[in-house]
Amino acid sequence: MLGWEFEPGPERWGPYCRAVRDGVGVAGLGEVAASWEFPVAWTTYFGTDDADLVAARVRERTGMVVVGPLAFDAGRVALATDPQGASFGVWQGRPGPVADLVPSGALVWSELRTSDAFAAAMFYGAVFTWDDPSRFDTRWEHDRVLLLGGGRVLASLYGGGTEAAFDPRVRPRWHVFFAVPDADEAARQAQRLGGSIATPAEETPYGRVVQLRDREGGLFWAVARTG
Repeated sequence: MLGWEFEPGPERWGPYCRAVRDGVGVAGLGEVAASWEFPVAWTTYFGTDDADLVAARVRERTGMVVVGPLAFDAGRVALATDPQGASFGVWQGRPGPVADLVPSGALVWSELRTSDAFAAAMFYGAVFTWDDPSRFDTRWEHDRVLLLGGGRVLASLYGGGTEAAFDPRVRPRWHVFFAVPDADEAARQAQRLGGSIATPAEETPYGRVVQLRDREGGLFWAVARTG
């Protein structure tokens, strides 16, 4: 559906492969034992120069480091949760190319749906130094806290004090958005391939988006960007 090819990746913690588009790595897919009964889900990883320092900052700010940091073939990784329970990854390794190099099929941005976007912005800003104006720009736009770098949106935080009410029954989580040429065609393709539409396509300030489920129930968004 996204034009990906695949190549083997490190399998220290089980079967794993990298998704590649036009020679550029855009995602990773790992397998866990069915007996663990984990739901299928995408994990947003944030890059850092020092995974141990980031892990310490998470703990200092009432987050939780669940795994790591651990060394693996491509660097060091950790899994953590923020104070509101949203899980995310930390990755220390060789930086990859920016998503703009792959206009279709790449991760465009990640969006946190949470009960308090401003509290989340304070947490992530301190943990990852997003409050450094020489590297990043943060702003309030379209009911979201936006993180920008290099002239493009890298992440957004949505919920709480916005006009749209946050559903307290839904656990805070990061959502991934993949670029596609046509969101409606992506939805049709997903259905043909055994997936389903979780939220119908709609126009947004960032382009036309649709939320989909893959064949195993994993949620993700497809977005046809404007501009």
